[in-house]
Amino acid sequence: MKRFEHYRMLSKETKRRIVLRYALYQIPDIAIFVLILFLLHQWVDLSLWLCIGAVTLWMVKYVLVFTFVWPAYDKPLSGDVKSLIGTEGIAEERLDPSGYIRVHGELWRAEVIGKTIPIEKGQTVLIERAHGFTLLVKPV
Repeated sequence: MKRFEHYRMLSKETKRRIVLRYALYQIPDIAIFVLILFLLHQWVDLSLWLCIGAVTLWMVKYVLVFTFVWPAYDKPLSGDVKSLIGTEGIAEERLDPSGYIRVHGELWRAEVIGKTIPIEKGQTVLIERAHGFTLLVKPV
């Protein structure tokens, strides 16, 4: 149930990106299935209504499977600052309460959330949120 609540909270643009990505990955599969049904219709004289019913059931299967697999298609964009949430970084300087951290070889402005205990240089931090281009972190 948590998975469906998470999907409902996504922005329309994100939902559109997920559905489009899922649909594009299904095109080769449905094309092959329709081609096989077309050949069976031609060679074995398979009923046209049976072919249409099979394609309809195949599409229903895609909709049902999507409800379970959509998180796999929800990959953050590589240039998106939100793709860093949940990853760890290293403090490049003392964060008291802000400074710079290194994440995946890049320097990012960071701010300590919660407690006002400073984070020392070299300490590992966990990225909790992002506010603009400033990462909100806590010590690991």
